[in-house]
Amino acid sequence: MNIETKFLGEVEIQQSEILTFEQGLPGFPDYTKYILIGLDADLPLALLQSIDAAEMGFVVAYPYAFNNEYAFDISEEDKKQLQINHADDVITYAIVTLKEDFPESTMNLLAPVIVNTKTKLGKQIVLHDSEKYPLRCKLGTFEGSAL
Repeated sequence: MNIETKFLGEVEIQQSEILTFEQGLPGFPDYTKYILIGLDADLPLALLQSIDAAEMGFVVAYPYAFNNEYAFDISEEDKKQLQINHADDVITYAIVTLKEDFPESTMNLLAPVIVNTKTKLGKQIVLHDSEKYPLRCKLGTFEGSAL
């Protein structure tokens, strides 16, 4: 099937690639079906795109490429909702706010997007340590960053 995207125009997707966010993303509860589309093979970025609304697209980053010390625990309730049985089934992303000067762009480490790659269930969770993981963390601030 083809969908319209926020940044890439029309793209073809496979039904098997669709992720379900049963509660939507915070602030957008009506949009529950998304797909991840890689943006550039050389950058750890992707587009988290709603399949139902072209304007609902978010650039996301693989946060460990920028901060290899990023770590948090997923609550038992979230594990149950996402049907997580093995840590290897989980991929974490952070929503990025792009700036004209790319290293000044920020990613949201406080509310990572968790995806169970086996069940295709996803959820954006909110961590409780805002001092350790800020809402707006500059991409270019980490030693060993992918930039």
